[in-house]
Amino acid sequence: MNADQSFQPGKAWRIALLLALFILINFLDKIVFGLVAVPMMAELDLSPTEFGLMAGGFFWLFAVGGIAGGLLADRFPTKWIIAGMAASWALLQFPLALTSSIAVILIGRVLLGMAEGPAWPVAVHSLYKWFPNTKRTLPASILGQTAGVGLIIAGLLIPQITHNFGWRANFLMLGALGCLWLLLWLLFGSEGRLIDDNEATASERAGFSELARNRTLVACIIAHFAAFWTLALTLTWVPVYLETGLGFDAITAGHMFSAFIAINVVFGLLMPGLSQKLSASGHKSRTARGLLTTATLIVAALCYIALLLPDLTPTLRIILLGLGAGMAQTIYFTGPAMISECTPPRQRGFLLALDNSLASTAGILAPVVTGYLVQYSAGGMTRGYDLGFAVAGVLLLVAAAIGAKFLHPERSGSREATSLGAASAIPTQN
Repeated sequence: MNADQSFQPGKAWRIALLLALFILINFLDKIVFGLVAVPMMAELDLSPTEFGLMAGGFFWLFAVGGIAGGLLADRFPTKWIIAGMAASWALLQFPLALTSSIAVILIGRVLLGMAEGPAWPVAVHSLYKWFPNTKRTLPASILGQTAGVGLIIAGLLIPQITHNFGWRANFLMLGALGCLWLLLWLLFGSEGRLIDDNEATASERAGFSELARNRTLVACIIAHFAAFWTLALTLTWVPVYLETGLGFDAITAGHMFSAFIAINVVFGLLMPGLSQKLSASGHKSRTARGLLTTATLIVAALCYIALLLPDLTPTLRIILLGLGAGMAQTIYFTGPAMISECTPPRQRGFLLALDNSLASTAGILAPVVTGYLVQYSAGGMTRGYDLGFAVAGVLLLVAAAIGAKFLHPERSGSREATSLGAASAIPTQN
């Protein structure tokens, strides 16, 4: 590495902080719909299935936007791609605050979803330009956990704004917040130049057939899909469940949602931290990232399925949901690192976006499936919620079984190198 390409901790962490705030706003934009669901459904006369359809609309073009953003990120500076995303997010909030039209709200959410589709992969790609491979898991997890911080803030703040000013006022607040962040990014954001030694010489691009045979890449996408299913439930139905399923009033439900996210954040930081510690102590990525991710998927699955048990207290249900969601998200931080290890660096932005975009299709399905179960379950609304969470548990178990077999970055990286016939193949971790 030359001087411009060496690791610069101060600048790297400054960018990480800005990107963390970027992701925080991203998740405020996502969760606001769930936290204003009860007054919105009452005012607009929406059934649970109709609300699930509108909530899922956010993800209709999410994958399209994600893939387009990933392709752009491999060709243009991420600073300006991120700036464009932030500007569009802010501008799209204002029509939602000023209309009572279901069609306008739905279209606004669809467009916002398309604009937010590339957020996570492009932010991670930008972050990776500042941190070497061995130091990427922890800053990526911190990036992700600011999403949790945003959800905690949302649980405390949004119900209060709704109570005092009405549910539309939240969209005005988010628009103004987005404009403020954009100004900070334009002033202090910059493009990283760090290139690992293995990346500096790697110029090959894998074809579709090579990528389809990359077992680690495919297993990461499947695990991410299952985890994204739980995220979609967190963003749409968990806030509603706390009110209509567990019987909390709106303000208390907001506090309980923040407690749920706090549990989520604790485990969301512990597991990536453990992964980086294992890597630093000499464990191969198969163990430090692959098997650890598999274990967390199993624990998450058992937590969601356990909600089918009778006579659980509301507190225990919130703890199980928080633990399950926290464990499931480990793949968000280990997955990009594993994908980066076993695929061509020149395609990293696109492949991270492809992973996120395919996984995000769970965001279309989960709200509608759960809404249908809530509305039509023979055991009533509360039983419908439990069945919806159990569906997530089953998907996590399937992903864990696939991950246990195929999450092996070293082996996939070796096969990728052989198929490309490249001396610049990505070396194994540790």
